[in-house]
Amino acid sequence: MKFTLNWLKDHLETEATLDEIVEALTDLGLEVEEVVNPADRLGTFRIGYVKSAEQHPNADRLRVCMVETAAGMQQIICGAPNARAGIKVVVAQPGDYVPGIDTTIQVGEIRGVESHGMMASERELELSDEHDGIIELPEAAEVGQRYIDFAELNDPMIEIAITPNRPDALGVRGIARDLAARGLGTLKSGDVPLVEGAYANPITTHLAADVADKACPVFFGRHVRGVKNGPSPKWMQQRLIAIGLRPISTLVDITNYVTYDRGRPLHVFDADKVHGDLTVRFAKEGETITALDDKEYTLTPEMTIIADEQGVESIGGIMGGAASGCTDETVNVYIEAAYFDPVRTAHTGRALKINSDARYRFERGVDPAFTPDGVELATRLVLDLCGGEPSEVTKAGEVPDTARRYDLDPARVISLVGMDIPRTEQVRILEALGFDCAQPGIVTSTLAAVAGTAPVAESGVISVGIPSWRPDVHGEADLVEEVARVASLTKLEGKPMPREAGIGEPVLSPMQVRTATARRSLAALGLNECVTYSFIQQSSAALFGGGSDATEVANPISSEMSHMRPDLLPGLMEAATRNQARGIADLGLFEVGMAFEGGEPEEDALHATGLRVGHTAPRNAHGTRRPVDLYDAKADAEALLSTLGAPVERLMPLRTAPAWFHPGRSGVLGLGPKNPLAVFGELHPKVVEALDLKGPVVGFTVFPANIPFPKAKTATRAPLALSDLQSVERDFAFVVDADVEADKLLRAAKGADKQLIEAVSLFDVYQGPRVEEGKKSLAIAARLQPKDATLTDDQIEAVAAKIIKAVEKATGGVLRG
Repeated sequence: MKFTLNWLKDHLETEATLDEIVEALTDLGLEVEEVVNPADRLGTFRIGYVKSAEQHPNADRLRVCMVETAAGMQQIICGAPNARAGIKVVVAQPGDYVPGIDTTIQVGEIRGVESHGMMASERELELSDEHDGIIELPEAAEVGQRYIDFAELNDPMIEIAITPNRPDALGVRGIARDLAARGLGTLKSGDVPLVEGAYANPITTHLAADVADKACPVFFGRHVRGVKNGPSPKWMQQRLIAIGLRPISTLVDITNYVTYDRGRPLHVFDADKVHGDLTVRFAKEGETITALDDKEYTLTPEMTIIADEQGVESIGGIMGGAASGCTDETVNVYIEAAYFDPVRTAHTGRALKINSDARYRFERGVDPAFTPDGVELATRLVLDLCGGEPSEVTKAGEVPDTARRYDLDPARVISLVGMDIPRTEQVRILEALGFDCAQPGIVTSTLAAVAGTAPVAESGVISVGIPSWRPDVHGEADLVEEVARVASLTKLEGKPMPREAGIGEPVLSPMQVRTATARRSLAALGLNECVTYSFIQQSSAALFGGGSDATEVANPISSEMSHMRPDLLPGLMEAATRNQARGIADLGLFEVGMAFEGGEPEEDALHATGLRVGHTAPRNAHGTRRPVDLYDAKADAEALLSTLGAPVERLMPLRTAPAWFHPGRSGVLGLGPKNPLAVFGELHPKVVEALDLKGPVVGFTVFPANIPFPKAKTATRAPLALSDLQSVERDFAFVVDADVEADKLLRAAKGADKQLIEAVSLFDVYQGPRVEEGKKSLAIAARLQPKDATLTDDQIEAVAAKIIKAVEKATGGVLRG
């Protein structure tokens, strides 16, 4: 949004400086992006007087002019056809930069004659495209005076960034209203006087039934006859040029001016080019229109258009048609002001790829209540600048009712903002912004009344009516924000929170602590943290048990983000694929986040997932490099489970890993079949191929919420138990069936004597010669740790016998001969 300082002062009575206004705008949330001061670009150009103009001795088209300037009499060579004696001109002296030709003027010699400057044209000063001659000024211009001061071009242009929730700031008046509320001046009256109609409107407008419901609920129109179109007045052209618009004609410039002045887009038809009455309706499939940008657009049935009896005349809320556009020959006009649905306007503009000032405003929300005033304002400007006689205003439909009220508790403002903003100041701010404040049930101070002072409101909810130009305000929180931004958060002082005596309660919940611990632990394992999107494409979700309608996103950002992720692995695998495409083959990634089984709040769960791809180390001469396998994933999962407090030694391995893991190289760790704590293993080859990843690929997922929390409020570590007695290790090799799980054998061996057997570990698995077909050899090491006295040979043999018996009973295994 661009505007000039003088334009702002049309609506704001203020003595504030440009710097004060710029600072206040940014503080109010209307961030200033650029300030262009014409003095920086044109301030060096001054007025001169051509004393004489003689023919150049060596050039037919050049004249040698003696020009009276601020620096005295100067000789300037000029080739403009209107260069002559006795005129006032704009002079660029040596050292001045001329923006229109991107040149710094120097003393030069032209065809053997010295020239000490240049007399400028409008194009050279970037004031217009006029370059047929130099600028001629009236006699009132004083020699030596700055040209921008004489021409009143010293009006700074301010550009601000507008967030989508502030359509009211897309008009200069809305910006002035914010500044007045801040206290930088007084908002001038914005009342628009009614223009009496002299005759009945010859053009009637109809709203189609399906359009009047929402797409275009109201349409105002007025006919004006006998106008004279032509260049708009200088003041209007200067303002439009300052904000980057090209003046076209008075009638067109008026619509652009009102669009920026009040945020109210309008359109003016050449009434003599309109055939019959106008109808606002949806377009028919295949209808076309050549718009004012001279491009032809093909319309579709969901687009709102304004049509006459012969076809489409305008695309509603976006752009008018060239066929009924105003020209210098226009003598009768039809002024249109309507309200178009923001969502439909946005879809239409996006489909047609049209970016116009009208679309920009309508899709953010134009003030519907100002629609009739927009017609009156445009009519007054047309009559003042083009003459003519107006008809009566005709209306089709009704102005949408945007009336709504919300309660605001002044104490709530103070608690949320953290600033002591008095109730009276809150009311003043809201009313200055155009809100209607009613204060039922106010409790006032009796002491103040007795003392004879004005009563002070101490409590009571304020009922706040929302103005029609603020479609973004939808509750108490928005009202608090309005008060806070006008009161200025720069005045917020840092204060310590009150502290209670004694030891405070934990700030984080147990699950928040567990989540942070999981992140630290996985990073300590050498994995790199990723943060991937919660949305993935349907095909990827289906690979991991998701992709159903229950997790489909209603309005996805793209087709690749259509479903909520059922697992964190697809995001990590896609990240690994991107890394492999850039030459990083060996990597480890992890993420801690939510996965979704359905669309309901209780159908999500926290996952801590890791992924290892490639090899365990770079290539080296020591033979330490090997491909990652399921035991790497199992080790990672067990390390994380241990850190999170899970009883790892008691976990039961299960063969119930989901289908996206390799069925023979994966497992589940849990406290029984119904309470899985982690799943690990090699990813299924089909899944790896589908995600374009090169293996080996292993992964794991830990479910932190499934890990039981300690029953005691304060967790304590078990006492450290050290023994001075010598431990004893014995090795056993058992021949078991090939399908017997090693874990089952280890559990049986360790349970043979819980007092003496401290640990049992597997150190060899063998299948081959000297082992029967369908069998395998499992070699274990049992560590015996006495507590009271050194073990005797008989005690050791007794424990060994218990181990053999327990293993035989649990697995059917026998000692290998």
